[in-house]
Amino acid sequence: MKNVEAESSKQSIGGIPDYNHLFDQSDKVKDKKKKGLLSKLLKMNTKSIIANGFVYLIQASPTWAIPIVSANLINLATVALGTAIGMTQSMWIELAINVAVLAVLLFQNVPSTRLRWRIVSRMNRRMSAGIKSAVVRKLQSLSITYHKDVFTGKIQSKFIKDTETVDMLFSAINHNIIPHVLTAVVSLGISIYRSPIVALFFVVVVPVNLILTEYFRKKLRKSYRNYRISTETMSAKITNMLEMMFVTKSHGLEQTEIKSADKTITELATSGLEVDKNTANFGAWLWVVNTFLSSACLVFCVILAIYGKLPVGDIVLYQSMFSQITTAVSAIINATPQIASGSGALCSISEIMNATEVEINVGKKHIPSIQGNVKIKDLYYSYPNTNETVLSGVSLEVKAGECVAVVGSSGSGKTTLMNMLIGFMMPTKGDIEIDGKSITELNLSEYRSHISVVPQNSILFPGTVKENITYGLAKYTEEQLETVIEMANLNEVIEDLPQGIETQIGEHGNKLSGGQKQRITIARALIRNPRILILDEATSALDNLSEYHVQKAISASIRGRTTFIVAHRLSTIRDADRIVVLEEGKIVEVGSYDELMQKKGRFFELKELSDANLKTAEMSIDGE
Repeated sequence: MKNVEAESSKQSIGGIPDYNHLFDQSDKVKDKKKKGLLSKLLKMNTKSIIANGFVYLIQASPTWAIPIVSANLINLATVALGTAIGMTQSMWIELAINVAVLAVLLFQNVPSTRLRWRIVSRMNRRMSAGIKSAVVRKLQSLSITYHKDVFTGKIQSKFIKDTETVDMLFSAINHNIIPHVLTAVVSLGISIYRSPIVALFFVVVVPVNLILTEYFRKKLRKSYRNYRISTETMSAKITNMLEMMFVTKSHGLEQTEIKSADKTITELATSGLEVDKNTANFGAWLWVVNTFLSSACLVFCVILAIYGKLPVGDIVLYQSMFSQITTAVSAIINATPQIASGSGALCSISEIMNATEVEINVGKKHIPSIQGNVKIKDLYYSYPNTNETVLSGVSLEVKAGECVAVVGSSGSGKTTLMNMLIGFMMPTKGDIEIDGKSITELNLSEYRSHISVVPQNSILFPGTVKENITYGLAKYTEEQLETVIEMANLNEVIEDLPQGIETQIGEHGNKLSGGQKQRITIARALIRNPRILILDEATSALDNLSEYHVQKAISASIRGRTTFIVAHRLSTIRDADRIVVLEEGKIVEVGSYDELMQKKGRFFELKELSDANLKTAEMSIDGE
């Protein structure tokens, strides 16, 4: 079997170990006795764990040396006081040896402590980085469908809180559990060497503590699991509350949100109280039991000393050894809640890592460039686990550079069709070919580098205008930037901003108007010089003036590119080469704007309805 650590180092990414393979579910098929994630992570760091233990034995040697030296010195003093001659030369030599050994062991503690912390810190940081990196890469590989189904707040909680809890688990393992296990073993070994009879008394400590732990284990695990779920719910609630703030205040719903949030906070506090109660009960009983056993050990050793079965100085030795054993066992047992919490956090992270809605690009066809020819062949799509058919027998051939508008009533399948062109969804039946190659065979990440999408709602991040336009680009020229700014009709906007293109736009671009944000989104799409451009209702949420500016930007951007426009306002697609009308997932009409208006079919009805709605809206504004 290959060395796991060697494999890990080979699979490192930018100095961060690659832990993705640890979550590979295929292991379940190959090995029914597959070890858990915690075991795998520990196995990957076997060498570091062994080094940690070895250096700890050197570092902690004074803790065992002091009781031994103390016992030896007390025994020396007892013998010297019991004789008329006092201290002999051999006794002075023995005293000097004990003091010298203790001094050496004490002073070595400084370098050994520094060395051990370096080993442990490096191991913990690499392990933490590996897990976080694995989660990030998994999130990037998961489909849009997954991200739509799972609350963002829950994902954030899993990434931030659960990975932090896992960090604390490994810190506890390396800084507490391993040292205390070694402490217990060495202390028991010393006790057995000095007096097997007393050592047998020590053995009672372990089963008593294990029985106590088993009694509380299920309660602790359940309470920590409930607390984790409540934390994720709270995180999702706060995220949703912040996103809905505008709507909440617009409708005077602050008290409603406060009551709803208070309910979630109360549930979190209740589950937290349950954790605290179980942890406190467990800790209290553990202290009482171990203190009682320690007192019993003292009495036992005193009795042995009275009857001459034990040197007086050894009472101190065994009391110290017993104290170290009980402290070590208590520390290990006390780590049970932390282990339970960390194990639960690993399970929580595994929920992301084991998600199956993954885009697999390994082994797919590489596409260094595309022309933009699109062929949709008898396309069907149904949502998973339902009988609802969204697209039914859609066929369409689009030549490179052609502009096609897709219209239809709400729920007709327009957005679903666009998502399939992007590769967010795969056909239930039929196919989409890009330059004659099936989209199911393409490396979707590479394919998407040749397309750009302008969604209905502008997606911007806190940063400057320039950073939002050039997002994700390692190289671009100032000339390219200026060109797309002009094409997106952004010149006047940038000129009016305080710092121009370096102006900070705030979270979600909240310092800009809807039209300004949408034009930045168009500029971001164009600077990639895409061969396929998808505009998904890019003007539907804009006022007339903003729509005018954005429409000018769209008209400039579609030249020479294969363009798909999903239109809400049908007057904006007059110049499209073809218009495709979708109804109930089927194409019912195809033609130019003039052809479809003359035909007076479904498109004509939609156009009349669109104009009527627009007129009603304008009259409403004038009335105000």
